[in-house]
Amino acid sequence: MGAPSLHAEPLRRTPLFEAARSTGGRMVPFAGWEMAVQYAGLLQEHKAVRERCGLFDISHMGVLRLSGPGAKDVLQGLVPTDLFRIGPGEACYTVLLNEQGGIRDDLIVYDRGWDETTQAHELLLVINAACAEADTAWIRSQLEPAGIRVADHKGDGVLLALQGPEAAAQLEAISGTSLAGLPRFGHRNLILPGIGEAFVARTGYTGEDGFELLLGREAGLSFWNLCQERGLQPCGLGARDTLRLEAAMHLYGSDMDSSTSPLEVGLGWLVHLEMPKPFVGREVLEQQTSAGVERRLVGLQLQGRAIPRHGYPVLARGADAGSTPIGTVTSGGWSPSLEAGIALALVDTAAAKLGSQLSVEIRGKAEPAQVVKRPFYRG
Repeated sequence: MGAPSLHAEPLRRTPLFEAARSTGGRMVPFAGWEMAVQYAGLLQEHKAVRERCGLFDISHMGVLRLSGPGAKDVLQGLVPTDLFRIGPGEACYTVLLNEQGGIRDDLIVYDRGWDETTQAHELLLVINAACAEADTAWIRSQLEPAGIRVADHKGDGVLLALQGPEAAAQLEAISGTSLAGLPRFGHRNLILPGIGEAFVARTGYTGEDGFELLLGREAGLSFWNLCQERGLQPCGLGARDTLRLEAAMHLYGSDMDSSTSPLEVGLGWLVHLEMPKPFVGREVLEQQTSAGVERRLVGLQLQGRAIPRHGYPVLARGADAGSTPIGTVTSGGWSPSLEAGIALALVDTAAAKLGSQLSVEIRGKAEPAQVVKRPFYRG
């Protein structure tokens, strides 16, 4: 790497930066932010989320509010997923596409319903930190000419993820409210006694039950401190990555980007071509659906103690190290739950069948790997 630029932008910090550091967070640069990679240790944090409950500061993520009489209809032109399958209080995962059918970003769309005061339909979008600036500019360029207002909804607020099998019980104890009626991808406003109001969604990035909460700055700090008093495990980016990989959840910039289509990376279920509405990239996806794609994202599990990493070549079984690859690892690492090396990899379609025997080239050696069903881990 070259010398750092004298004009590099300073790293941003979330409102919980000092609280995270005082809790033992080891801070590292991530997507333009200074974030905690771990607290007590990756394995301890991973285990806490799988078995009990963990708390993540995800305030680096972007949150946009769209409002206007036809907000959902106009946004529909940017995504391949039928947004009219969800109603107020519901949400869906989807992707923003470019004209080539490539993925600009993945996001969650929350339908907040009709606001009688403003006479507008309101949607919230949660977008990735690394893409937030580009996403916001793109969305504004497409929606504002149609009369849809696009605003930053997070401001200096706090976004938290409470994840794990005990997450519901913990949040119920804090709020004094039953969450039994809040389904997966459901959302609502919740009053937290002594803290304030929070936007709460039953979503997450770990493969476990859990919630994501948007609060004001002071309320977010109070919630964080209360969770520490209750003995909940603070978790960093390291555990977030091992948990999402076990759940085979995509990481933007690694498993998908502007050069990959949803059909190539296993997100065909987001593409609703039966929907009789145009959207950016539709023509390319129609062609790919008809002709098929030449590469697909698969799950790989390795034998022994071999650990695959992003960028490692994937080889046909029997090929020697250094042979022409048939694919590339997009995300990889050690699975604490399975005690095995696992990876997501983009490979030639002919090699993508479940059970296919392949190899991953690791430090000059072809390590045996098998195409397995995703997710790798099921709670």
